[in-house]
Amino acid sequence: MNRTRLARFAGAALLAVGLATTAVPAMAAPAGTSAMFDAMQRDLGLSPDAASARITLENRAAATGAALTSRLGSSFAGSWFDAATGKLVVATTDAARLQDINASGATGQLVARSAAQLDAMQASLDARTANVPDTVTGWYVDQKTNSVVVSVLGNDAAGLAWAGKDVRIEHVTAAPKPLWNLIGGQAIRNTQARCSIAFSASAGATRYIITAGHCGELGGTWSGSGGTIGTVASFSFPTNDYAIINVTSAAAVQTALVDRFNSGADVTVAGSSQAAIGSSICRSGSTTGWHCGTIQANNQTVNYGGGDIVNGLTRTSVCAEPGDSGGAYVSPNGATRVQAQGITSGGSGNCTSGGQTFHQPVNEVLSRFGLTLRTG
Repeated sequence: MNRTRLARFAGAALLAVGLATTAVPAMAAPAGTSAMFDAMQRDLGLSPDAASARITLENRAAATGAALTSRLGSSFAGSWFDAATGKLVVATTDAARLQDINASGATGQLVARSAAQLDAMQASLDARTANVPDTVTGWYVDQKTNSVVVSVLGNDAAGLAWAGKDVRIEHVTAAPKPLWNLIGGQAIRNTQARCSIAFSASAGATRYIITAGHCGELGGTWSGSGGTIGTVASFSFPTNDYAIINVTSAAAVQTALVDRFNSGADVTVAGSSQAAIGSSICRSGSTTGWHCGTIQANNQTVNYGGGDIVNGLTRTSVCAEPGDSGGAYVSPNGATRVQAQGITSGGSGNCTSGGQTFHQPVNEVLSRFGLTLRTG
């Protein structure tokens, strides 16, 4: 939006510019492990009985490992859980200690280098990071092979030279990148303004975040807490107030989460069923955090002044302030689950004396662009 329009909106609505702040019997899963238990079944391809048995064996191995690490002292050379046998494998540089290891219920393995020697080798690499090429993507102690491994992109000569001769080379095809989450309510910025994320969505393999149209109208490249997100793919303002930003950064990870800031743990979007008038509703934004109220009316036309009229907004008693624009409106769907309702558009008042806000219904955005909402 142009500077004239921005100035006009600053007093009347929470818009981008005023916002700028520039062999074990089957058993039940152990208590407290339900989430991990479910994930093990899904990601490791385990049956419920196999997942439960594995958890028991791994816990037993951890206790055995702690005791043997202390007893073996300087001859200790690492340990790892062998899923095929259900036992802990413990490496040692002292053949005389193998009987002790096997008697404890673990499997002993004789190796050349102790854990301390392996750690010293890794430390020597750590001390040379000033001249490490970008083609060296990492290094680590591999206890199973009793070696230090250096990961190098392809067969890069500089990377191989830096690694040296005493290590094992792992040839990789891609470099790791830092990952960070896109969470509803958290801040996004471009060179002109700060707004907030509403929700994550996708159309096939193309990823988007949804925010306010008056934020998207500013164009440019938008960034979040972890770096660049991408550019505006489409927006509608006035008449509507929504925008979608293409998530082009491989580091930016979409989530179904909405931030409750200091009010508690993040909540999870379960869907986008529209709540009835009179229902409770909460809003998450990067300026004022998490606030709640009720839905007062649907399909309201709002005149923001200067010809900027937006139709089809939902009126609420929730407060908001500049910078909250584009943030998520949700209705409760259980203790930690919510239904997505809308995107913060504008309003009046503040979160000290009270206020009134309007949100763009999210289902209109999903329908308009054929998007699938990220849920969990």
